[in-house]
Amino acid sequence: MKVVLFCQNAYAFGIMKPIRDELKNEEHPYIWYIAPKLKELFPFHNDPVTQSIKELISFDSDAIICPGNEVPHYLKGVKVQIFHGLAGEKKGHFRIRHYFDLYLTQGPYFTNGFKKLQQKHKDFEVQETGWSKLDTYVSIKEIALQEKENILTHHKASKVLLYAPTFSPSLTSAGDFFDKIKALAQNKEYVIHIKFHDLMDTAHIKNYKSLAQTFDNVYFIEERDIIKQLVIADLLISDTSSVIYEFLLLDKPVITYNNINSKILWNNIDDATQLEKAIKDNISKDLFAPQRSEIIASYHPYKDGKSSVRVLESIKKYIDKCGIPSKRKLPLLRRWKINKHFDKNS
Repeated sequence: MKVVLFCQNAYAFGIMKPIRDELKNEEHPYIWYIAPKLKELFPFHNDPVTQSIKELISFDSDAIICPGNEVPHYLKGVKVQIFHGLAGEKKGHFRIRHYFDLYLTQGPYFTNGFKKLQQKHKDFEVQETGWSKLDTYVSIKEIALQEKENILTHHKASKVLLYAPTFSPSLTSAGDFFDKIKALAQNKEYVIHIKFHDLMDTAHIKNYKSLAQTFDNVYFIEERDIIKQLVIADLLISDTSSVIYEFLLLDKPVITYNNINSKILWNNIDDATQLEKAIKDNISKDLFAPQRSEIIASYHPYKDGKSSVRVLESIKKYIDKCGIPSKRKLPLLRRWKINKHFDKNS
């Protein structure tokens, strides 16, 4: 089975890596497609990679795996959506853009949503596999926890707090929380890791980097992959970000600020001055542990680290059942958009 790993944004690398590892393990030929802006960021230096759509056409793929929302309809192969996050309440998560033959969902909440849409549109299939990105949590857990122990010992601290807000200007807590995070840094019981999205406003980045330069127990995390930070942290501080769900799946407490979800199963505050008390309460009492179990069962019940195996098995089963499509039929406007964005001759 020849596979294209189709990446338009840097976050895709962490999602795709476990699938890439499984492709290598099963000896399937594969090639990465990366947008030109990712050339200097591509981390798999010995892997086959291209920025050329023309080369993808020549590759003659059987499947194209995408964590993003778009893929050229004219490329040969099953077009597979594996998603770039777990925030189902965000605008557009359940939008059908007509680019995909197969949706591979993370857990029952997502499966049920896309199954309903499958009945409506009748031109794609849905299978539940778990999310490939979370396989890494299993594989790195032991090393990450040893690093955490070293960090706490070095600082003579008791807890690692992770602040990971969204970049969206209308949803981010970065502005309101700056003084609160600065105050928290003065409590030496805490080591504070700050991890921002690639698209975070540069003014916020500058301000929070200054905290890391001022306080030795504050670290501004530059590495792109957040997975290790989630494993290390005892508690997550955020707002409306898909990273919340990844952290909840590790069965650890979360505090959010003005989260827009209609069903909040963690500690959400609407006043920035409540942050310090919320941290103390969640560390000492963990009152939202029962609600987290609901999230785990609904969003991602898989703990075996084998979602990537299920992804490839589901694609093979689709091909056995439906064959390999030479292209995907699209409405005229969608075709125009793809043709404009992805040049066949590039």
